[in-house]
Amino acid sequence: MNYNYQKATKWLESKGQELFGSHFKIYDEDKTIIHKLIAYNTNDEKLANQFGINLEKGMLLSGPIGCGKTTLMTLMKHLATPQRKYYVKSCREVSFEFIKEGYDVISRYSKPSLHQSKVGIICFDDLGTENNLKYFGNECNVMGEILLSRYDIFINKKVKTHLTTNLSASELEQFYGNRVRSRLRESFNLIAFSNNSRDKRR
Repeated sequence: MNYNYQKATKWLESKGQELFGSHFKIYDEDKTIIHKLIAYNTNDEKLANQFGINLEKGMLLSGPIGCGKTTLMTLMKHLATPQRKYYVKSCREVSFEFIKEGYDVISRYSKPSLHQSKVGIICFDDLGTENNLKYFGNECNVMGEILLSRYDIFINKKVKTHLTTNLSASELEQFYGNRVRSRLRESFNLIAFSNNSRDKRR
């Protein structure tokens, strides 16, 4: 399907104002990132190839606090094709679930339950805002374990995962270890805001 990216961007801005308020605006300096996300979510192979995006991998959207990562990923799911539909889940919410329910939470996000035929596409939002947590005295890097499990289903079943984070590559390795960082390189497209991107919350 061919998309008019100018019209798609205007539609996204209108949808953003509907969802987040009349102050929502797509800035000119962000339009390359917007177009990358549109190309990915609409499965536009031609433009994705021009941007160096692998449509078989997930998206890792990184950038400084307040640049609009969560807002964009929440917005883009309304544009995604049926095969690319995903939902957004806060990493902090996952950590709270772990405190309450324990290790079953890791399986919840990496294996189908009795009520599911398959594991869906998830965008884990704000990776790095959660901490190592204890359940009955046992410490666990919850998101690290989930990401390793999600990597396995990516390899075996081609199920994608998306992430947003304000951590750098070295910080991701520090938080989650070299093994997780290696898996991220293999299974994600990095789409990054510059460090001097404006704070969109103002």
